[in-house]
Amino acid sequence: MNEPIIRLEKVSKSYTRGKENIEVLDQLDLTLPGGAYLALMGPSGSGKSTLLNLIGGLDQPSSGEVQVAGQNLEKLNSRQLAHWRSMHVGFVFQFYNLLPVLTAEANVELPLLLTRLTRAERKKHAAIALEIVGLSDRADHKPGELSGGQQQRVGIARALVADPSLLLCDEPTGDLDRSTADEILDLLGILNQEHGKTIVMVTHDPKAADHARTTLHLDKGVLVEAAA
Repeated sequence: MNEPIIRLEKVSKSYTRGKENIEVLDQLDLTLPGGAYLALMGPSGSGKSTLLNLIGGLDQPSSGEVQVAGQNLEKLNSRQLAHWRSMHVGFVFQFYNLLPVLTAEANVELPLLLTRLTRAERKKHAAIALEIVGLSDRADHKPGELSGGQQQRVGIARALVADPSLLLCDEPTGDLDRSTADEILDLLGILNQEHGKTIVMVTHDPKAADHARTTLHLDKGVLVEAAA
């Protein structure tokens, strides 16, 4: 088995709302090897997106330790975290989060603006990412000229462009019809099996979860195995 790429130990996360303290995650443990494909399920408000944000370094735990890609995230300041994310993590969102005034190529290229790559190198990386998701012929199209499935493919290409080892997907098929959703899930499967990407996918959709190798349910701040 591959070495763990994600290790969470006794992670808790709580928020204060007015005078109320809301416990979202409770002493949660999770170890995930490199190359895994995990589906996270659970009711709305169960903390699935919070857990994804902790793994991606977008949020910090109230207590416990989060180690991802060999790095203890609590030891990094905001600048170091931004650099770490750019190297190791690609995010895929439900509503694509594409800039409407930019072409597909320019949207994919955005994460590389934080690197030292030349413009020509950035364009080359973007072209490769678009080719992987099957959209080389749409590089000059803006989001409004693309279908929902094509926009999500652009979003996946953007997540891939820096060649991260980890893809964090928050309801990546939640805004798509069944046929288009299955195409996106097939693409994620290829990225996992053929390109070796570790995938953590938050989903409400059991059919989406079926594409993952492992499914865990998050309820009341605790992870439990999916029923057989």
